[in-house]
Amino acid sequence: MQSIVILAGNIDQNPEARTTQGGSQITNFSLATSRPRLSEGRVMRDDNGYRVMDTEWHRITCFNGLGKTVTEYCEKGMKVLAHGRIHYSKWIDSMGIDRYGCEIIAEKVDFLSRPKSAEGEAPELVDRADEIPF
Repeated sequence: MQSIVILAGNIDQNPEARTTQGGSQITNFSLATSRPRLSEGRVMRDDNGYRVMDTEWHRITCFNGLGKTVTEYCEKGMKVLAHGRIHYSKWIDSMGIDRYGCEIIAEKVDFLSRPKSAEGEAPELVDRADEIPF
């Protein structure tokens, strides 16, 4: 059995990187995914006729080379496709209360849009979203 996750969404904040005492690089970022809100099997709309969307936030963790690439080329607002696995954790906080966490350990991150800082560069330098294998 396997745990496989594929998420397409927008990066919420610039990725944050840190290095462990052992020299491994760990990069984290938050990814927002959205879907239409349903009521009785139909898409809900607001007073202006726009679809009402529900947004979920996912914590994405990248290690070493992938983390370095994400830190260097990704920024807030970019669209990415993250492939990885779910990792659940449990710990006891300073008050003795059990806490639980969930994160996606990324094995691959595809760029679906350009960073704003690269908008003036040649388009052949950026991967095209329609070339990503699913």
